Amino acid sequence: MKRGTPHRALRDALLRWYRRDARDLPWRATRDPYHVWLSEILLQQTRVATAQPYYERFVQALPTVQALAAAPLDRVLKLWEGLGYYNRARNLHRAAQLIVADLSGQLPRTAEAWQRLPGVGPYTAGAIASIAFGARVPAVDGNVKRVLSRLFRIQTPLEDPATRAALWRLAAELLCEQRPGDVNQALMELGARLCTPRAPHCPACPVAPWCAARAAGVERNLPIRRPRKTVPHVEAVAAIIRARGRYLLAQRPSGLLAGLWAWPGTELADGERQDSALRKVLRDAFGLEIVVGDRLATVRHEFSHRRLRLHVYACRLVCRTPPHVRRAGRWLSVQELERYPLARVDRKVLAAVMQATAERLPPPVTPRRAR
Repeated sequence: MKRGTPHRALRDALLRWYRRDARDLPWRATRDPYHVWLSEILLQQTRVATAQPYYERFVQALPTVQALAAAPLDRVLKLWEGLGYYNRARNLHRAAQLIVADLSGQLPRTAEAWQRLPGVGPYTAGAIASIAFGARVPAVDGNVKRVLSRLFRIQTPLEDPATRAALWRLAAELLCEQRPGDVNQALMELGARLCTPRAPHCPACPVAPWCAARAAGVERNLPIRRPRKTVPHVEAVAAIIRARGRYLLAQRPSGLLAGLWAWPGTELADGERQDSALRKVLRDAFGLEIVVGDRLATVRHEFSHRRLRLHVYACRLVCRTPPHVRRAGRWLSVQELERYPLARVDRKVLAAVMQATAERLPPPVTPRRAR
């Protein structure tokens, strides 16, 4: 970094670039705090191109915090379907209900107040407060961490508490009284478009003259991260059961996908037989006796914290069992399935089932009424 050069010159160069070259994104056309909040939640762990159609769909379907608070959770999850990290949707819904119930529908104005709501951490709170209300507070996400690590040549791991504190301090020092939200967004934009993880585009960077890592020729070596933990592999089974032309699905009760609907099944313990596991979970969870038939497909899906291999079986009800299920089970037609929120892995299963239906699925079994 140029010695003696104040942060002001760096900031001015960054803002000139941002105002000239920033992407035209729908949430940047407004300072409505509801829209800003919605966009920031959608953008957590999600690329801009992926988040944009979800944002537009949400704003059209639920245009106000009151509409979001009043919507059933199933509708919110359906609007979120396919985006992953479903706790974001549940927290968004819960926070809207708290805003309506406790704050008379008025969205908070300060970062501190935003952090009292579920799903809102320091970054999201800073982004909303600075963009929507002009608060002079930093917002340090993954892109900003990378930019600052290179600008100031931070040579300690991002995961270290001291490093995190230093990055937040530096981000705060770069802010100005006028339009601090623009500074925060400019840093994010720079990290997303030019100061990228593996191949930073330094010749086009508006702050390259101030970049300490660039001056030392180590920009590709920063930021420093600790090695990632090994992602575990999980084996699981799922049952495809038809009765009277409808499929059995169950609502997930807990975990990262809580509230979504899924094919009934279970994870496998080491050495556990797949057919035995399916019969047990259908009996214990739903009170159904089944006959496990052919394997229709094996679906692979990668989550952020594990890799899943899901073995999908066509199953038959034992004929004398009525098609009534305990707990949160439901018999749904293919058309009805489209109205229910399913995780991406369960959509993969549905696609495999539809592909196999004509040749492999058994014909619908109409159970006899219990005498």
